[in-house]
Amino acid sequence: MANVFAYQSSQIDWCEDNFQFSEKVAEFYNTISSVSFFISSPIMMYLLHPYAQKRNRAVYLIWVLIMLVGLFSAYYHMTLSYFGQLLDELSILWVLAIGYMLWFPRRHLPTFIKSRKSFSLIVFLTALLSTILSVFRPTVNAYALNSVAFHIIYVISLELKRHVLINIAVVHGTTLFAYFDAFYEIPETNPEVKYWPIDSGYLGLPYLAIQTEDNLRKSC
Repeated sequence: MANVFAYQSSQIDWCEDNFQFSEKVAEFYNTISSVSFFISSPIMMYLLHPYAQKRNRAVYLIWVLIMLVGLFSAYYHMTLSYFGQLLDELSILWVLAIGYMLWFPRRHLPTFIKSRKSFSLIVFLTALLSTILSVFRPTVNAYALNSVAFHIIYVISLELKRHVLINIAVVHGTTLFAYFDAFYEIPETNPEVKYWPIDSGYLGLPYLAIQTEDNLRKSC
């Protein structure tokens, strides 16, 4: 069991040279880059606050989990340990699973699923089973992540045929799903994708802006 915590016990070794700057940090640049998750997540929670208050406060959970992804990613790249690899991959899986539960478009639900609650239960149990199996077979999680990623790209491509194209990334992807959710579920708020702090798709962070009840009254 102790071996799973050992340095370089992971089955994967990335292309960055190991231990260039420290005997304690295997992949320096990959470890440092994980800090970005702790910067973008609080900003996105602030920018999405009106949407979360209007639609579902569980949106905050997505960004808390994304910060955990950053923490586990830093630990993984610092140690290249089997345990770090497991934490990193499983945290990503649960971010995707929670995102599915919150934002998967209702119109794309399989016909045999009658409600979002039933869909969320299926997603939760599937993610839980994948988590348990991954402890014994890490390749299970790799297949699960790839399957989910391909399906997300497929669903987004279906939606993008009806809306403006935005580069797919963590921040962009979550903003897109939040937008699609608001577009179908709370259209009266006039959801709109905006960018902060610069109104530019190249320089700013995308976020979902909605009109609150106060703003709607003022426009009348």
